[in-house]
Parts: sequence; C-alpha cells; structure tokens
Amino acid sequence: MPSIRKRSGKWQVQVRRIGAPSTTKTFNMRSDALEWARKADIQIDRMELEPDRKVLEATTLGDIIRRYRDEIVPRKKGARDETIVLNCFLGDPICKRPLSQLDVVVFAKYRDARLRSVSSATVKRQLTPVRSAINLAMTEWGIPLRKNPLAGFKIDAIDNRRERRLKNGELESLLSAARTRQNPFVEKVILFAIETAMRRGEILALQWIQVDLKRRSVTILESKNGYSRTIPVTPAAVALLHTIPREGDLVFPISANALRLAWGRMVKRFGIEDLRFHDLRHEAISRFFEIGLTVPEVASISGHRDTRMLMRYAHASSSRVSKVLSGNIR
Repeated sequence: MPSIRKRSGKWQVQVRRIGAPSTTKTFNMRSDALEWARKADIQIDRMELEPDRKVLEATTLGDIIRRYRDEIVPRKKGARDETIVLNCFLGDPICKRPLSQLDVVVFAKYRDARLRSVSSATVKRQLTPVRSAINLAMTEWGIPLRKNPLAGFKIDAIDNRRERRLKNGELESLLSAARTRQNPFVEKVILFAIETAMRRGEILALQWIQVDLKRRSVTILESKNGYSRTIPVTPAAVALLHTIPREGDLVFPISANALRLAWGRMVKRFGIEDLRFHDLRHEAISRFFEIGLTVPEVASISGHRDTRMLMRYAHASSSRVSKVLSGNIR
C-alpha cells in the first residue's frame, strides 16, 4: 500500500513494491495524492512501470538457470536429459549477462551462433527449458522482468521425425537373434512392443498389478507425458503374457541397459541399418491404422494427448484406403 503523509503543508506519497523502483511525489491536495497513489498501484500491478533496474543488474541469466536446474528439474520425469542440456547452456557467455541486458536481439545472436555448429532442433531443445525458467522467475520468484525475451521467439526446426518401419524379414531376423540371447525376455519385450505400441520405459516398468488378463487390458501408471492410461491389448499380447511366469513384481525382469546392449548386438549381427527400439512403437501405431482403427481409438492406446501428432502415421493406412476404394474392403 502507498504511504501518504503531510509534510510542510503538502501531501507526500511514496509507492514502494518489491521488484519496482520506489516512487515519490508531492501534492497540494490530499485527494490528488490519493488518486495518484491509486493509479501508481495499478500501473505496478499491470507491470506498466519500469522494473527495478538494481534487481535486474544484480541477477544474471545463469543465476536463474542454476536455480531452475537445482530446484525444478529434479522433479521432472526427464530430469537427467534436461540437466545435461542446461549444464551445456550454462557454459555459454550469455549466462553471464545480467537480466537488464537480456532482450530478443541477444538471444537471436546466440541462436545464429549455435546454428553454425548444431541443428535448429538442438537449439530449440536448449532454449525451451530456458524459456520456462524465465517464466517461472517472473511469476514465482519475484524477478521484475516486464516480458520474457523468449516469448514468441521462434526457431525454424527442420522436421526430422522418424518414419522408419520394419522392412520385409527384419522382424523375423530380430526374433531369431533374440532367441539366441541368454535372457529370454528380449524376444518377449520386442513382441509386446509390436502388439501394444508401448514405449520401452513403459514396458520395462510394467508390473503384474497393472495387468488385467480377464479384461485384456494394461494400465500404464505414468507415461512420458505424465498421464496414466488404460489400454486394451491384442489377443496375441494376452497370449504372450500367459507364457510369462509370475516370479516377481515386474512383468519383464530385464534392465534397460541389458535390453539396449542386446538390441545393438542383434541389429549388428543381421546388418539391420538405422533401426531403433523406439521404431517398434511407430510400427505398432502404423499397424493399428492399417487394420482400421480411428484416430481417437489409436490415441487411447498410444497415449498421444494431441491427436495431430498421429497424422504423420496417416500414410500407414494408404494400402487399406486403396483396397477400400477398389471395393475389396467395406
């Protein structure tokens, strides 16, 4: 609240607020003083007044990034990867700049310099958490920036989304190689991924308590986007689950590292080029479309919150569309 006092026959108003410079003005009439105080208060609320330059000059971008990395990132699902990204960003001279010297031009120069050595997708991945950190600093940490310099800042990233599907004979080769592995769950994980479109982490974290064989469904407690979902599973997936003995909490007792090493050796052994485990998810989703499932139905299985993300799988059903148009499918 503004303070008003009478001094030497006049009315003096002082407005003080954290994050804004102290403002003082003198009036002959108390009513004028009250009116000015009210308007000044509103301007501060709307961030229409200049921010406190002392705070902005004393705080660097690096200060905000380090606090965000240490306090916020550890609570995120992808904490490890985001920490690596932010640690890399902290090594750039831009992090030594005080907030008073940050604007769109500064970030544009950073972007252009980085694009000389890395892809636009990498730059976008680096600046996304930086934007979030600045937003949090403004809304919750009392940093008096009037505007986030990265708000609306665009980086034209090249669309490098993978469209890799299994080629003829590749699945058979993978399964044949998996059967030679000492761990029998390598083959079962691959088959389950093809039948469910579940991510590797979701499969390896799956517990028997999440499986309902009577209803032919599996509940994923926490997915990559932070949401849980219950998905129907195919008869083939149910049959596969029936072959696995319940000897512990985990359905597939194999570590992520063991699966990664086994996958690397298998694709190398059969000369399968540019095939990642995550491509099995793409293959499964594509197959769902090919058997005639709708976008909402596939989304309920895959867990996509934005159905527009599924449109890149539209090409998967082209062969089915051709059959429908020729009258072979109704």
